[in-house]
Amino acid sequence: MCAHSWRVRKACRFDGRERMRKSCDVVCDTPDGVRECTLHLPAEATIAAALEAARPLLGEAAADWAAAATGIFGRVCPREYVPADGDRIEIYRSLLVDPRSSRRARAAQMATSGRRGRR
Repeated sequence: MCAHSWRVRKACRFDGRERMRKSCDVVCDTPDGVRECTLHLPAEATIAAALEAARPLLGEAAADWAAAATGIFGRVCPREYVPADGDRIEIYRSLLVDPRSSRRARAAQMATSGRRGRR
């Protein structure tokens, strides 16, 4: 049997036999830690189909399923992209603090306190 989503399962059937399949991991970082699941998908499944199949396994609160950026092995990819067998699909969450603003604030604080560098 293919993935847990009925749409993905339906797409896997062809003349009573299963089409070529691939295995992909879906990973998302939550405040409670990293959540991961492995899916068996049809060869032509997109990132969007993989996310649909992973959603019930990882839970609704695991990610912003509709708007979160996605990627494969650290490279941002659109949801229409077709991942290869063995790819790790990642769901990215937005940063809580802008690193550039944080660095500027720390530098300004160091300048006003008269300290230079780390010691």
